[in-house]
Amino acid sequence: MERFADRLESAWEWWDAAIEESQEGRWVRDAVERQVVADVMAATNALHGGRLPPFAADNWYVRIGRVSNWAGVLRLAARAGGWELRPVTGHPPPRPSGMAELLSGIYAVGEQGERWMRSFLADGVPPAESDIAAAEGFLCGPGSMEDLDVFFDDRGPVTE
Repeated sequence: MERFADRLESAWEWWDAAIEESQEGRWVRDAVERQVVADVMAATNALHGGRLPPFAADNWYVRIGRVSNWAGVLRLAARAGGWELRPVTGHPPPRPSGMAELLSGIYAVGEQGERWMRSFLADGVPPAESDIAAAEGFLCGPGSMEDLDVFFDDRGPVTE
């Protein structure tokens, strides 16, 4: 059975590959890609009020839901741009990397949130505290997906 730690490590590798490609100038986002990132960030606002993860004071349903909401948003984003989401666990990110790899890496964490939510609703058992805290840290707070746009040097105008 796949461990969340492996999934998270792979998610970071795919995210890192895409960011490295951008920062080295090998991937320059186009207007659609910039808009998709802006839309993903707007749709996944964690509504944490400036608190840093882990969000241990929130109930489990909210915590798991905050993570799982990313999955649906990323599926829509991938469809909108024509990118294919691929499994990341146990697969090195392809080179060159770009938007599909970035979205796939982030999706891996959101998809785990969906798995946790199905399990939580079925049997009432939440994920391990360390796992949900790691997912929250990946998605929310400084240096995370919440700050994704600051990692790019190609921040041209985003259309409304």
